[in-house]
Amino acid sequence: MSTGIKERCRVVVTGVGAITPLGHSVDQMWQGLQKGKSAVDLISLFDASSFPTKIAAEVRELDFEKEYRMGEKPKKASRNTHFALLAAQAAIKDAQLQVGKNVLAERCGVYLGSGEGSSDFNNFVQVIADASSEDGSVNKAYFIERGVQVFNAIKELEQEPNVSSMHIASALGAAGPNLNCLTACAASSQAIGEATQILRRRDVDVMITGGTHSMIHPFGMTGFNLLTALSTSHADCPSKASRPFDRKRDGFILGEGAGILVLEELEHALERGARIYGEIVGYGSTADAYRITDVHPEGRGASAAIELALRDAGLKPEEVHYINAHGTSTIVNDTVETKAIKQVFKEAAYRVPVSSIKSMMGHLIAAAGAVELITCLLVMRDGVIPPTINYENPDPDCNLDYVPNVARQAKVDVALSNSFGFGGQNITLIAKKFSP
Repeated sequence: MSTGIKERCRVVVTGVGAITPLGHSVDQMWQGLQKGKSAVDLISLFDASSFPTKIAAEVRELDFEKEYRMGEKPKKASRNTHFALLAAQAAIKDAQLQVGKNVLAERCGVYLGSGEGSSDFNNFVQVIADASSEDGSVNKAYFIERGVQVFNAIKELEQEPNVSSMHIASALGAAGPNLNCLTACAASSQAIGEATQILRRRDVDVMITGGTHSMIHPFGMTGFNLLTALSTSHADCPSKASRPFDRKRDGFILGEGAGILVLEELEHALERGARIYGEIVGYGSTADAYRITDVHPEGRGASAAIELALRDAGLKPEEVHYINAHGTSTIVNDTVETKAIKQVFKEAAYRVPVSSIKSMMGHLIAAAGAVELITCLLVMRDGVIPPTINYENPDPDCNLDYVPNVARQAKVDVALSNSFGFGGQNITLIAKKFSP
């Protein structure tokens, strides 16, 4: 007698694309990571001389006009949408996927973890200043009249977080589900996890997923500086500023970019002869339910997400060969993540290599998890673990094997990636080397 419950599909990765501070392709990024190269430098996108933090990891020398190959370049798109489109273009090419030819349009969906586009901060501040009087009151009529003249309504719509996924679907002709989530630093990992679940249910055959974000602008920097989350040191030597798990860490470095993966139902991938990077086998999602910005001090939600992902994958902690840490370089986050790993892995925690690529390219916020999962796939492919650079001063509260400063050769068949966002959003993904 049939129960009506379908056995879940296996989900594999058949294409990857990335635009990061370390380069405009996955290959450039991967070479930089293996070399322990830092992309952190003085901010050039705006005048940050009056800000407590004057450094960031920018995507530099990217010619949007020259790079477009997938449809017409959007005229009013924000910086993060350009990143997403270019990364998606690369991932689709890498997967040799053609919507409408080797995948039906309605069987191909898009799920991003995407941040808002950058607002016209300078004009906004100027309009407020012009409309304000010495007693602090604001001439609302003037503000509205001048605002209509200054702000472009179409451009302002590009600030909506779901716009990037819509642009990708339009460029590809992907007519399946189109979704976006913005759970802070966990967003793209959550998008990948939820896209995996959609495929497991057989709702579609292919999901274009990942994340994109760019917050290196006055409004973004102001917010994080007010939260005291950013590093305010090393302006004289930017490459030394991001130092996850190091005792002298003082905050994270803001990065930007996009990471896009093509996820595919296994049988569909095999039928079209696709190359397979690896299989997504584990997904865990929890909330700390603690405070709006602070993580739970005992790592309650983080350890639960790791345990859920292991259970989903049917793996024991000792079967994990590498952990790509969230590793932001903030005092609290690195300590709590270390504690969570110890809680779940017990004695195995001291044997598994753990590294943070944020030491080299900063924190890509909503895009971070996708880029880090791509890194896990490359680690499994090439047997090289990227280092945690700037690890120079051991912290007694962070005493695991963080692969300090130099890349390491290692056989990795199972890789785990953590993403923990503001508000206690916790996502863990597990990828495994593909075996039929």
